[in-house]
Formats: sequence, C-alpha cells, structure tokens
Amino acid sequence: MSSPSARRALLAAPAGAVLLAALLAACAPTPEAAPSDAPTTAAATPTPTPTATPTGVPPVPSGPVLSMTVLPTDCEAIVDDAVRTQLEGVPLNDPAFGETGVLPDRSLRCVWGQPGADTTRLETTINYAPKNDVLDYFNARMDEGFVCYEPAGGLRCEKTWENADFPVTDGRTLFYRDGVLIDTQYSNLAPTGYTTAVIRAIWPSAL
Repeated sequence: MSSPSARRALLAAPAGAVLLAALLAACAPTPEAAPSDAPTTAAATPTPTPTATPTGVPPVPSGPVLSMTVLPTDCEAIVDDAVRTQLEGVPLNDPAFGETGVLPDRSLRCVWGQPGADTTRLETTINYAPKNDVLDYFNARMDEGFVCYEPAGGLRCEKTWENADFPVTDGRTLFYRDGVLIDTQYSNLAPTGYTTAVIRAIWPSAL
C-alpha cells in the first residue's frame, strides 16, 4: 500500500474518485468488523454549530454542502430491531451526556450508555460535511491505523483498540456518502450490524 504522503497526493489529484477507489481496494477488510430515499432536489445545508467531542479526538469536519440526503431526526429510528435488541436496557440520550437528539445545526447526536460508567458507551453523530475536508480527515485517520474501504456507495474507515484503563475494546467507525458523515465512537458496546443499520436507515436502497 502507498505511503501516507502518497495517499494524500492521490486524494488531491483531479481524478480523485478513481484513484481513491484504487487506493482503498488495496487495504479493504472483511466488512462489518464494527458496529425514505433521497429527495428529488438538492438544498444547501446551514452552517453547523460545533459540538463537543471526546478528549483527544480531533473534531470531525462539518459545514454546508449540496446533498440529496436528509439527515435523520430520531435516534431510535436509525437502528433496526436486531440492533435495538442488543441495546436493550441501555439508556438512550441520558441528560448526563449533554445535548443530544437534533442539534441547532440539524445534525443528530445519539448516545447509548450508563451515566457515570467508565466504559460501556456508544455515541453516533450524523452531520453534513464537505467532501474534500472529509477526505483529508480520513487520510489522517489512515495514518493512525484506521482501515478504509468503500461499501454501500460510500467511504468507511474504522479501527478498534484496547482501552487504556480497563480490559475492554474501544473503537470508532466513520462512514461518508453524499455529503453526510456518520461518526460512531464506542467503548465496550459494539452491537453487531450497528453501522450497517444506520446506513440502511438513511439510504434504504444502499444495502
């Protein structure tokens, strides 16, 4: 696979989409290692309001785009019955986790977790983000060991690691398509099929 500097040069080239596909095909893993159709007219999205991110995690790109995709507005609706069963008993959007649900910039923040617990938490934020900013962000994540590939008409990057303080697995999965960025970060709570369910909820014909 190309060096990080070569990857950045490829993604900046005019034929970026084709070169990106060739680059990511060389490091594609087995999919799903971690956790209404589009409207007919495009609309510019508003300038987003910055949201808090966990300590040490670079904030995800966000900003106005032209997109055919409408952001979801219901945290319960972004998962299917199979995932919901795995999350049974885990509180959703407890006030202890701050502002959740639809935020002022129309992005959606959903947090499953026990307030006060050191681990066992799952957080997903869905927002609009410009493509070039996302590609730069994904390149930086690849430098950190994330693996990226192209499922469901989009671009997905993911990584898991051992928690520094507890004997549990943490991880992060990012998915980008049509100006929409899905960012899921978790600790000891990774329902099987979670990201696939979120993708299917936003783009029903994608999978």
